[in-house]
Amino acid sequence: MSSAALTMDGDAEWRPAVNPWIIALAVTLATFMEVLDTSIANVSLPHIAGSLSAGTDESTWVLTSYLVSNAIVLPLSGWVSSIIGRKRFYMTCVAIFTVSSLLCGLAPNLGMLIFFRILQGAGGGGLQPSEQAILADTFPPAKRGMAFAVYGIAVVMAPAIGPTLGGWITDNYTWRWIFFVNIPVGILSLLLTSRLIQDPPYFKRRKLSELKIDYVGLSFVALGLGTLQVVLDKGQRDDWFESHFILILSLISAASLIFVFFWEWTRKDPVIDLHLFKERTFASANLMMFMLGFALLGSTLLLPLFMQTLLGYTAQQAGMALSPGGFTIMVLMPIVGFLLSRYDARRLMVFGLCVLSFSLFHMTGFDLGIDFRAIVLARMLQSVGMAFLFVPINTAAYAYLPREKNNAASGLMNLARNIGGSVGISVVTTMLDRRTQYHEATLSSHLSASNPNLRKLLSGLSGAVSGRGGASAADATHKAYGLVQGMLFRQASMLAYIDCFWILGVAIMAMIPLAFLMKRPPTGGEIPVH
Repeated sequence: MSSAALTMDGDAEWRPAVNPWIIALAVTLATFMEVLDTSIANVSLPHIAGSLSAGTDESTWVLTSYLVSNAIVLPLSGWVSSIIGRKRFYMTCVAIFTVSSLLCGLAPNLGMLIFFRILQGAGGGGLQPSEQAILADTFPPAKRGMAFAVYGIAVVMAPAIGPTLGGWITDNYTWRWIFFVNIPVGILSLLLTSRLIQDPPYFKRRKLSELKIDYVGLSFVALGLGTLQVVLDKGQRDDWFESHFILILSLISAASLIFVFFWEWTRKDPVIDLHLFKERTFASANLMMFMLGFALLGSTLLLPLFMQTLLGYTAQQAGMALSPGGFTIMVLMPIVGFLLSRYDARRLMVFGLCVLSFSLFHMTGFDLGIDFRAIVLARMLQSVGMAFLFVPINTAAYAYLPREKNNAASGLMNLARNIGGSVGISVVTTMLDRRTQYHEATLSSHLSASNPNLRKLLSGLSGAVSGRGGASAADATHKAYGLVQGMLFRQASMLAYIDCFWILGVAIMAMIPLAFLMKRPPTGGEIPVH
C-alpha cells in the first residue's frame, strides 16, 4: 500500500448529494442517545428496584443485559450491513433502539425490563460502527478528522453527563423517563436518515441466497463476548474467581474467544474479519482505543465516587465538577480535527497520551482537603488529553484500509473501546476495594495502645464528645474510638484512590510507543491507494 493523490476512479469521486456536515449531525444524534444509555440508568437503579419490587443486586442486570447484547452486536455490524445494506441496517438499529426504549419505560416488572434492555442494547450496538463507517465514506481523508471530531464529542461527553442527567430526571420525574427521552430523538434520527443518507456506489450488498451463513462463528462470538461482559460487570461484586459462577463463565468466555480466533481466521466469509489486524496501523489504533476506553470510563467512575463518598458532594455537585471537562472536549475536538489536516496524527497522539498520563499522575496528589476548583481543573486537563487522542486514533485506523472494509473496521474499533471501558471499570473497582483493605490494615498496625499520639487524640476526642453531649466517660471513649476508625477508613480510601489514578497513568504512558509503530497517516489531499 502506498500514498498517492486521488485517482480518477469514478467510485472514489463519489460524494453524497447533501452537505456532509448535515449527514454528520444527523447520524451523531442517535449515537449520542445510545452512548448516553450505557450510563444514564446507573444512578436510577435503587428507584427501579423499589418500583418493580426487586432486590438491588437483581436490578444491576438492567445494566449488564444492555452491555452484553451491545458487545455481541458491535463486531457483527459490518457483516450484517454487507447483507442488508448499511443505510437499512442503520435505520433498523435506530428503530429497534427507539421502540425498545418505549417498552423499557412501560415495563411492568424487572424480567420484562431486562428483556427490553437486551433488545435496546442489540439495536444500539449497530449504531456507532455504522455511523463511523458513514462518516469515513462521506468525508474525504483531508476532512475526516473534523468529521470524527463531531462524532467524538458525542461519544466522550455522553458517559460523563449520563449519571448526572439520569439522577436529575429520576429525582424530578420518574425513572421511566430516562428511557422515554430517547423516543423523540430516535424518530428525528429516522426521518433525517431516510432523507439524507445513501449507500455509496462501491458498497456492494451480498445476496443472501449466495451467502453461506457461519452459524458456528455467530454462536461462539455471541457466547464469548456475552460471557466476558458478564464476568467484567459482575466479577468484583461476586469476588471474582472465588465465585463458581464467575469462574465457569470466565472459562467459557476464554475457550469461546480462542475458538473464534482460529475459526474466523480460516473462513472465506467470516462474520468478524480478523485479517484487518494484519495492518499494523489498524491493530495499534485498536489497542490505543481500548486503553482510551479504559482510562475514560475508569476515571469517570472514580472521580464522582471520590467526590461523593469522601468529600460529601451530592450527585449534582459531582456532575457539575465533571461538566467543564465535557465543554473542554467540545471546544478542542474541532481544533484537533483541523490540526489533523496539517500535522502528523502520530504527533497529536503522543501529545494526547502525555497530557492524559500527566493528568492522571497529577490526580495522585489529591487529598481529603482538595477543593472544587482543583478537581475541575484536573478534569479539564484530562479532557485535553482525551480530545487529542480520540480523533487522531479514529482517523489513523481507517487510513490504510480498503473502503469496503470500513464497516467491519468500525465494529472492531467500537468493540475495543467498549470492552476497554468495561475492563477499566472492573480494574478500578477491584483495586479500590482491595487497596482500601490493604491500606486500612497497614494504618491499623500503627494504632496501638502504647502510641502516645493515639492516646492524646482519643483523650481530646473523648473530651469533646463529653462536653458536647454530656455522655459518660465510657460512652465518650467508645465514640472517640469510632471517630478514629472513621478517620482511618477515609485515609485508607484516599490512598486507594491515589493507587488507582497511578495505575491508570502508568497504563496510558505505556501506550506512547504504539504511536511510533503506526504508519504515517496521510495529510492534506493525499489518501492511500488500495
